[in-house]
Amino acid sequence: MLPSFGFTQEQVACVCEVLQQGGNLERLGRFLWSLPACDHLHKNESVLKAKAVVAFHRGNFRELYKILESHQFSPHNHPKLQQLWLKAHYIEAEKLRGRPLGAVGKYRVRRKFPLPRTIWDGEETSYCFKEKSRGVLREWYTHNPYPSPREKRELAEATGLTTTQVSNWFKNRRQRDRAAEAKE
Repeated sequence: MLPSFGFTQEQVACVCEVLQQGGNLERLGRFLWSLPACDHLHKNESVLKAKAVVAFHRGNFRELYKILESHQFSPHNHPKLQQLWLKAHYIEAEKLRGRPLGAVGKYRVRRKFPLPRTIWDGEETSYCFKEKSRGVLREWYTHNPYPSPREKRELAEATGLTTTQVSNWFKNRRQRDRAAEAKE
């Protein structure tokens, strides 16, 4: 139990998660504001994630960046926090330019503001696939460019991709190889 507060740290973390999942961000903001000044509590990952979500919701991107850059987060929280980081930078860039960003504009923003290591494992992604996944697919392709549905499922499990992504990767690769052969 936290002194003079009535909730344990685990209960506070649970309330933060429930309010986030329910999309009740104003209430979450009020709840965070009501927390006692306790370092142990404010360094809790669920509390930090909730603070980041509220900062984004309120358009306080400077606070969002500070939270994300100064605390190490667990890999299971990375996708959500990466999404906040990128969306915030996109919104700021759109305000500066006075128009929505296209694919190239978003690419430039991602290059200018790379994800901090606190919310990213450091492995480059290309076309949204990790280099490791692409390596597995390329290796398989050299032996068999036409995997069976069962093999595609196994490849999907091995790479962390969906079966559809694996199927599309092979289809696109075969198409590119045919186009390259036609040019020669």
